[in-house]
Amino acid sequence: MSAAACPQQADRRGLRPLIWVAGLLALFAAAAPAAGRLDAGEITRFVGEMSTHHGFDPTALNALFSRAARLDSVLAAISRPAEYKPWHAYRPIFLTRDRINGGVTFWREHAAVLADAAKVSGVPAEIIVAIIGVETSYGRNTGSYRVLDALATLAFHYPKRAPFFRSELENFLLLTREENMDPMQPTGSYAGAMGLPQFMPSSFRNYAVDFDADGRRDIWRNPRDAIGSVGNYLKRHGWQAGEVIATPAAQSAANAVQISDTIELKHTLAEYAALGVRPLEALGPQAEAAPAVLLAYESSASATEYWLGLRNFYAITRYNRSPKYALAVVQLADAIARAHARGATP
Repeated sequence: MSAAACPQQADRRGLRPLIWVAGLLALFAAAAPAAGRLDAGEITRFVGEMSTHHGFDPTALNALFSRAARLDSVLAAISRPAEYKPWHAYRPIFLTRDRINGGVTFWREHAAVLADAAKVSGVPAEIIVAIIGVETSYGRNTGSYRVLDALATLAFHYPKRAPFFRSELENFLLLTREENMDPMQPTGSYAGAMGLPQFMPSSFRNYAVDFDADGRRDIWRNPRDAIGSVGNYLKRHGWQAGEVIATPAAQSAANAVQISDTIELKHTLAEYAALGVRPLEALGPQAEAAPAVLLAYESSASATEYWLGLRNFYAITRYNRSPKYALAVVQLADAIARAHARGATP
């Protein structure tokens, strides 16, 4: 029977290309980050504040926000950060052969700049390298979200932390004005962190440095500025040159010490020792007065390892508040330093 003799069959055949195209479009829509309009009322209030406090032109800002988008992918990503994982699942994300070898390569390529940054800031080269490694795999993954979209989405559509992200959006617009940048151009993470070291806008304004003195603070494309900025950030947050960062610890089973639920340094090593907590590395008698915090990490589903974090550990948590992040940086730095010292070939 011909198609002409069966109109119903002909209709089905004619629809097949349309159905295929519709299915393909649906697939692309599912794969692409969903975007929508930003809250107009929130934009009006924010533009008013920026005009009043910083002299921004309301017409220009409204035109800028008309080109920005609310990204559902940003809201989804911030609801499942890696720091929610237990330590035994979090650590392998960063302690990989590729990231260790990448750190050795990055160190070799920028040895002179890292040496200068270490001299100026007191922060060892391996710590600076490890932070850039954890943040962006040495610049290979700096984020593809437009910073304006990410920050506006979180400032206006994430009530849980809206004040923080409104402040970062404010700082972002200020830094683009100060640095003579197009606000639509910078890209970064889903949270608005930027460049090789993933600085938030407020961190950029306060701690980024023009380390090569070329007249511009460029943490996106200039490793020299990124390296110097990481060192400066940690120095400004209390890094103490030559001090121990953290040490594994053990505690008496008969006198178990309550694990801190914060990363504040509320006790000294001597006070912990009196409670039965002892470092598993020799720190010397001069360290007894050092402030510290006792932290627990799930080394497996049934086992726990304990660490004492000292002042330099606390400085790293100013970069990212998670104790897991700080310990990952410390352990990656140690692995990179050992590989670099033995002349490992990546």
